[in-house]
Amino acid sequence: QVQLVESGGGSVQSGGSLRLSCAASGSAYSRYCMGWFRQAPGKEREGVALISSRGMTKYADSVLGRFTISQDNAKNTLYLQMLSLKPEDTAMYYCAADGPYDYCSPSWSPAQYTHWGQGTQVTVSS
Repeated sequence: QVQLVESGGGSVQSGGSLRLSCAASGSAYSRYCMGWFRQAPGKEREGVALISSRGMTKYADSVLGRFTISQDNAKNTLYLQMLSLKPEDTAMYYCAADGPYDYCSPSWSPAQYTHWGQGTQVTVSS
């Protein structure tokens, strides 16, 4: 079991940056697929960036080149560096974990993930 707590959200102007963190407690963090998802009001939850237990990353087309997912296994922490933020990036951002596995390939489907944080709000104004 792993527990997830996000932080780092806030309000910024268009073009600004934020770094989200997701602190994981529990065992075997390095054996989880991890992902950042977001949900705007009235919209479905969507995947933003994923990272496998071996560090392979995937990005949604809408954030490719602007967002970077990374993790520090020694600190059991997942990060999402967000640059050149746009108003359409405004949403509640969640980190999620799927596992533990000996090896996992991260999925874009939220249903695949069994552990979720409480979310952190990101608001980008024009």
